[in-house]
Amino acid sequence: MSTIESHVAERDIKSLCEQIKKNNYIAPADYEHFNIKRGLRNADGTGVMAGITNVCTVEGYYIDDGEKVPREGHLYFRGYNMEDIVSSCIEEDRFGFEEVIYLLLFGRLPTKEQLDSFCDTLSECRELPEDFIEDMIMKAPSPDIMNKLSRAVLALYSYDGNPDDTSLENVLRQCIHLIAQIPAIMVYAYQVKRRHYYRKSMYIHPMKPEYRTAQTVLRSIRADKTFTDREAKLLDVCLMLHAEHGGGNNSTFTTRVLTSSGTDTYAALAGGISSLKGPKHGGANIKVSEMVDHFKAGISDITDGGQVADFISKIMKKEAGDGSGLIYGMGHAIYTLSDPRAKILKAKAEEFAMNTEFEDEFILLSLIEKLTPEIFNSYKSTPKKAMCANVDLYSGLVYKMLNIPSDLFTPIFTIARVAGWSAHRIEELLTGGKIIRPAYKNNNVKNEYISINDR
Repeated sequence: MSTIESHVAERDIKSLCEQIKKNNYIAPADYEHFNIKRGLRNADGTGVMAGITNVCTVEGYYIDDGEKVPREGHLYFRGYNMEDIVSSCIEEDRFGFEEVIYLLLFGRLPTKEQLDSFCDTLSECRELPEDFIEDMIMKAPSPDIMNKLSRAVLALYSYDGNPDDTSLENVLRQCIHLIAQIPAIMVYAYQVKRRHYYRKSMYIHPMKPEYRTAQTVLRSIRADKTFTDREAKLLDVCLMLHAEHGGGNNSTFTTRVLTSSGTDTYAALAGGISSLKGPKHGGANIKVSEMVDHFKAGISDITDGGQVADFISKIMKKEAGDGSGLIYGMGHAIYTLSDPRAKILKAKAEEFAMNTEFEDEFILLSLIEKLTPEIFNSYKSTPKKAMCANVDLYSGLVYKMLNIPSDLFTPIFTIARVAGWSAHRIEELLTGGKIIRPAYKNNNVKNEYISINDR
């Protein structure tokens, strides 16, 4: 038992927690009475409008005569349909993540010369400061790579000669460096975790400057440094899909809130990382993998629709799974009929899984996607809710097929999303102008102070 744990255990923690619960209770009806937008959501589930952005558009419904109407999902990066960008890169058999980074940061598609120059810049910026790996990563192993990423990004502040300057030029410099360096931080943090927690050998390979981000990641996490071009381009697709998703998602909004306070780039992006770790956000891909394990342990045939349907019902009744009642990878705050990212990942997952050891798991996920909406709505009163698979349902399987350990599922999401966070930080600095400060309704009665001797 650690020192912190032992000190806490010495106190009557249960009694203290009961006091906390009693003094923090708020009746659910109070939220409705005061018209509180819980989760910054309107009563129909739409988001409360908190700002304007040119970076990204997420479409999953439209409003007709005040009613929310489901529609097929679309995702636009700077006005360009994300599906068109991804399909073009696939058809032309080339990497696209760096092009997406350029588009998000600068607001336009690069020419070939501009893209090549930008890729060279990213390559030059990948190198971490001298002694940083040993001092900031190896000396403090973390059981969760996301916490190490957040800590390391905060630590980079100390290695920046001009960390607090929020001019466009300086923030752009910082963002490009972080976009380039976070993949390296992730890899080193994973190797240290392997050694400290798994008692396995570390393998640290020098990075190849000509490699793109997806190639760099696969080469760095594999002992033999080998991977196929097909594998690297599949990971590249994942990075493109995860690069950006509007200003209202939890981690991007966190980044914008922190930015609005005038804080530095390292603090703002570390906040985004900490938000993304949560199982209701970027950490959901891990929860999907854990859910799949529950299905495998709970039924005899994961490709049998009847058995899968029965187990989904048990999960919803909190009789199986992790007890939350949630089917992870299903449903989304905006997407209703379809999530374009999930559609692309499902197609790639099927392409890689068929006639392999992963085929049954792909069939299971497809059944979950098909059966969950009907079962969910059978338990709920009208009106029926439109529900689709989200990007997390298939991403974990894709990572498994790429032989990426589950420790890195959410960190890889981070590698991609830092591009979107950077674009939103810059936009907030240029256009926001006010510190973001919503209001909270105080629900307490006023009390007279009582002297400690009279309590």
